[in-house]
Parts: sequence; C-alpha cells; structure tokens
Amino acid sequence: MLSQHNKKALRNPWFIGMLGLMAVVLGVNGTFIWLSMKNRPALVDREYSTKDRKSDSAALHDLEVHRNLAWQTTIKRPGNIVTHSPAAYEISVVDRAGAPVSGAMEVAAYRASDASKDFITAFRETSPGNYQGYINFPLKGYWELRVRTKRGDELFEVNTGRFMVATAP
Repeated sequence: MLSQHNKKALRNPWFIGMLGLMAVVLGVNGTFIWLSMKNRPALVDREYSTKDRKSDSAALHDLEVHRNLAWQTTIKRPGNIVTHSPAAYEISVVDRAGAPVSGAMEVAAYRASDASKDFITAFRETSPGNYQGYINFPLKGYWELRVRTKRGDELFEVNTGRFMVATAP
C-alpha cells in the first residue's frame, strides 16, 4: 500500500508528486518566458501616438500657426457611445473674433491598441461654422478623436481626450 507511512523520502509518492508538480509549473513558466522573449506580442502599438509626430521646428511652426489662428472648437459628444451604432457629433468652430469658420472638416478616430482600425470620417457643414457627422466605432475600448478643420490654406487641428466605447447590449 502506498501512503504516507513510507518513511523513505525519495520513494514517498507525495514527495514524488510534489516534485513532479513543481517541475511542470517551472517548465510551463519557463516556456512562457521564452515565448515572450522570442515572439514579442503586438497587442499594443507603443508608437501609436508618435507615428505622425513632426520635427521640433515643424511642431513649433504648427503651434505658432494655431496661436495666430486662435480658432475655438466646441464638440458636442453623445452621452452613451456603443459599438456598431452611429454616434452623432456636433462640432462648432469660430475664429478669434467669434465669426463662424466655414470650410472642410474631417475627424480621425484613433485606437491605441489596434492601429489597423483607425479611420477618418468627413463631417458636413450644417450652417456656417457648425458641422455634423456620425461616427460608427467598430470596436469597444478607448478611442481618441483628432478634428481637422481646413479653410483655404489654413488648417486647424484639435485632439480630444480618451473616451470609452462600450459594447452594444
């Protein structure tokens, strides 16, 4: 009968079982560590927000242009945003004097964890300086928007903060 009454430590089935279990756990952990070092996971693109960064002089030039334009953008975002359901956005743009800015507007949606799902949506001008568009987010998670307004040669860009898109019930 195999039991704990066997006093020879190396022949005790409990001792052998524990050694075997520890060997399996260490082997699996070692395999996971080796796989993570050999095949880097590509779940998160660490450069997602820096891909389109400009040089220092170009960034300073853009800041100067933004400062000179001094346009103000107001974004009216829907309260609940869910996947596969068009979310209505209303954006208004006025210049330094408070006059509406008419032109072309596009909104780029960025997702930190999957750059292949980024997309751009054109907004239509409903009245001078007021734009409306629908954004249909394909995946849940955190998203950011970049609003680009162009009037002639003038280009004004505004980024939103991160917001959460939930799954549709």
